[in-house]
Amino acid sequence: MKVEIFSDVVCPWCYIGHTRFRAAVRAYGKPVQVAYRPFQLSPESVSDGTPLTTWLEGRFGRQALQMIDRVVGVAAEDGLDLKYDKAIGANTLEAHRLIWLAQRDGRAPEMADRLFRAHFTDGLDVGDAAVLAKLAAEVGVDDTGEGAPEVRAEIDRARELGIGGVPLFLFEDKYAVSGAQPVDLLVGALREVEEREPLSVPQGDACADGYCLI
Repeated sequence: MKVEIFSDVVCPWCYIGHTRFRAAVRAYGKPVQVAYRPFQLSPESVSDGTPLTTWLEGRFGRQALQMIDRVVGVAAEDGLDLKYDKAIGANTLEAHRLIWLAQRDGRAPEMADRLFRAHFTDGLDVGDAAVLAKLAAEVGVDDTGEGAPEVRAEIDRARELGIGGVPLFLFEDKYAVSGAQPVDLLVGALREVEEREPLSVPQGDACADGYCLI
């Protein structure tokens, strides 16, 4: 079975969805071919070291900061430690390029996981070239400098498909599941697709254009 995951590495619901989907695949117990697809919530962002909380407050006001506790609490239930007090805002194009490179030798899940953790837990700037080089080396990805045009084309494809929020899971080019759904629901989706039955899945927590109003 083929599944494409559209996500952005600075999206907390994508991190949660990525973690839950990996658990769902383990529970499903059958081969799943997973392809990670790039999506930029805020393509105009720059990597200048601005603290994420400062960026969020400047864009969305105090209400954004007041809602951080919710996503932090949800993530904790999945074993994820989101440290917004350390997180740094970043442009994610180069991070997506590393995932694209990692995908060629089957290491995209590990590369995505390391980038999520770097951003949300380690307080690293995932738009900084030196940081990205270190993270790629940790995962064993050889950064050849390739992939930027391909990543931009995939981002354009996501827009052409009408994707406006992430995470989004596209099964067999036909069935879409949006949001950070529970593990059991994702397992059910895998089984339904296996049987080629239409999916009926509720909308889940996600991030939309511009970033995440968490």
